[in-house]
Amino acid sequence: MKKREPFRHLTDRDRDRIQAFRDEWHSQKTIAEILGVSKSAISRELKRNPTRTGRYVADRAVDHAAEQRGHAKYPGMKVEAYPALKRYLIGQLKRLRSPDEIAGHLKRLGVVPRVGKNAIYRWLYADGRAYCRHLCTRRTGKRRQRGAVSPARIPDRKSLRERPNAPHLIHAERDLFVAPRRYAPHTGLLIVVPNAKFFSGSILPNRESATVMTATRSHFDRITVDTCTADNGIENVLHAASGVQTYFCDKGSPWQKPHVEGGIGLVRRWFIPKGTNLAAIPDDLFQSQLHLLNGKYRKSLGYRSAYEVAIERGIISKIPRLSIARAVALR
Repeated sequence: MKKREPFRHLTDRDRDRIQAFRDEWHSQKTIAEILGVSKSAISRELKRNPTRTGRYVADRAVDHAAEQRGHAKYPGMKVEAYPALKRYLIGQLKRLRSPDEIAGHLKRLGVVPRVGKNAIYRWLYADGRAYCRHLCTRRTGKRRQRGAVSPARIPDRKSLRERPNAPHLIHAERDLFVAPRRYAPHTGLLIVVPNAKFFSGSILPNRESATVMTATRSHFDRITVDTCTADNGIENVLHAASGVQTYFCDKGSPWQKPHVEGGIGLVRRWFIPKGTNLAAIPDDLFQSQLHLLNGKYRKSLGYRSAYEVAIERGIISKIPRLSIARAVALR
């Protein structure tokens, strides 16, 4: 299938060049090739701006385009409509404040007019791209998710909203972290029990559903949990084999399982940075790394370790005997 040409708006300079080329009787195809746009874009531009003599006039076309643009809704419309708000946003972005910070602060102060986080991002990606360099990610557009799996492909899928929240229930979250595609298909499985900050996981040879669910089942045989939260990845199609009732996040909403996302970040910061070939990480080394993290005194746990809290709450029965010497030596 022929690849679609990228779309862009014609500029004032483009319209001046169209007039010059049309006056010299160049074809629409030739003009399109010179300007780097499609033939249909040139055809539409000429049809939108006719004159009685049939001659294309750039000044009239520019005025017509500005008028039409003024009536159109666009992503950054609200920000552009309030110059004082726009100046405030730019100033805050230059101080490295995130859109979420800015929107939340405006709401807390009761400022009118104000914009939400999503509106700020839409403005940045449309009219404020020059200020995207102040964002943490420095992205100039929304990140597209590749290979997303529809929730309908997971049989007997239950939404996270259906999960019971009785105080006595112990919930877990699980997810995979992967290596770059140029390496072997090895992947990491991490299970986190949020109320104890307890980590369990494995390095797996692949991310096939049968492999992931077998490993998940082995971990759930050693720890006591009532439910598990997962995303909509294809590796979860056999979730019933995990032995624990699984509930799923909304599509494209990994923030609904924040503890495992944060846990993966912690593992990456301490031991396995992004870009690491997971085939080079033996599972016994990974177990010693998790053992070290579970033994750390956490402020959120009152400076107790995850092991202490997990035993107190009946998640595990005893602390495994593992050495952390290798994990410490490789830091």
